Amino acid sequence: MKKPDTQRDAMRLLCLVALLGLALLHHQRHQCHGLLLPLTNTLSSLHGDSNGTARAVLPVHHLLRSSSLRSAARHRARRGLHHHRRQLSLPLTPGSDYTLSLSVGPASAAAPVSLFLDTGSDLVWFPCAPFTCMLCEGKPTPGGTHSSPPLPPPPDSHRVPCASPLCSAAHSSAPASDLCAAAGCPLDDIETGSCAASASRPHPCPPLYYAYGDGSLVAHLRRGRVGLAASLAVENFTFACAHTALGEPVGVAGFGRGPLSLPAQLSPSLSGRFSYCLVSHSFRPDRLLRPSPLILGRIPDDDADAAETGGGFVYTPLLHNPKHPYFYSVALEAVTVGATRIPANPSLGRVDRAGNGGMVVDSGTTFTMLPGETHARVAGAFARAMDAAGFARAERAEAETGLAPCYRYAATDSGVPPLALHFRGNATVALPRRNYFMRFESEAGGGGGGGGGVGCLMLMNGGDDDDGDGPAGTLGNFQQQGFEVVYDVDAGRVGFARRRCTDLWDSLSRR
Repeated sequence: MKKPDTQRDAMRLLCLVALLGLALLHHQRHQCHGLLLPLTNTLSSLHGDSNGTARAVLPVHHLLRSSSLRSAARHRARRGLHHHRRQLSLPLTPGSDYTLSLSVGPASAAAPVSLFLDTGSDLVWFPCAPFTCMLCEGKPTPGGTHSSPPLPPPPDSHRVPCASPLCSAAHSSAPASDLCAAAGCPLDDIETGSCAASASRPHPCPPLYYAYGDGSLVAHLRRGRVGLAASLAVENFTFACAHTALGEPVGVAGFGRGPLSLPAQLSPSLSGRFSYCLVSHSFRPDRLLRPSPLILGRIPDDDADAAETGGGFVYTPLLHNPKHPYFYSVALEAVTVGATRIPANPSLGRVDRAGNGGMVVDSGTTFTMLPGETHARVAGAFARAMDAAGFARAERAEAETGLAPCYRYAATDSGVPPLALHFRGNATVALPRRNYFMRFESEAGGGGGGGGGVGCLMLMNGGDDDDGDGPAGTLGNFQQQGFEVVYDVDAGRVGFARRRCTDLWDSLSRR
């Protein structure tokens, strides 16, 4: 019998351990980049249909006007949140809004559905047949005329019982006894906790009523299979089927901090983190032929990301909102315009016990909203710098777009002051010029008419603190363009890093 070569065996063992270590390291680095999904901007539906047929493109000033009105309406609705479960309105006319595609139903017959990405709510819902939508005429849906019709309730799904914690979570932590009573469960079954046990007469979770800024819906809570990509499906995903809606023809993928949000239901498989990088478009559909990357389970490797894309992240801590815990609230401390640093209203730096204050990082609002006093100081500093640089005011463009101040804007941008947002934690976000002062062709042009290139400050007045309660400000998605924004719930922070979003998509899709 041959004597074993212990030295050779030891070397083989060391090599095996080293190879396993390298494989694990490669796996971990791959996992750090998470699951990559494409986001589609609703403006892309204006560029052409699936056959390449061009559609009539709305003037930019029209898109700016509708986006400013919807941003203001969304912020006002948020400031007037008197209903304990009142969620936020999603814009439904073409604008700076983003959708992602999921599939629902059994793997053999899964049906696609497009939903708005919304970090301001915490429930995934979509229209289910039969579906009635009141006051929805003329509201475009993702994909326009090529959108899929409302789906029947997926055959593999089932209603959530009234006694389930999921039902309570969907009804703002209402007691199971109250919900089962509303569902018609007999008192003796409520007392014995048997409402969900009777197969002959189940008592499902009562319908949900969700009120939005410009619409509402009634939905039933269900559990079933939801697929996010060919490689990932969740078998017992909780979602809501809406059969009736007012002004809300498109479903929502809630990405807020609540337990029923899409990211929360993927945890711990994809951790409590996600990020997106919104491609800059300047309200031009032809710039949206490439997707914006959404990365679920994103754990940024700052060194690697900085080397690949040119800059690391700056982080600001999340603030807890006891009344609206699904918000991603952060503290804005100051705004710099040129060389002038403007302290933010104190309400932007804190959230009180009633849920008032802070700035919400929101994917569903187009333009950033600031409290009236802070906006006046920022707009005043911007106007003084523009006047000093010799720009002429374009007052008719202000009426045309709902934005102010506006100026006649030649091809050169020399003299336009830089603008930066300063968040708690020494997190400074210097905005690219097109994110706060975008040049476009205006029919009104300057104050005397004549048309031509103009630009407007794209930060809006959100009203005074006395006008209502709720968050003091909103960081809109237009100001987030060209940044990777990472929502790191596990670490309690939000991060920002300048990116070329199309390059980030290409880099991650090759891995």
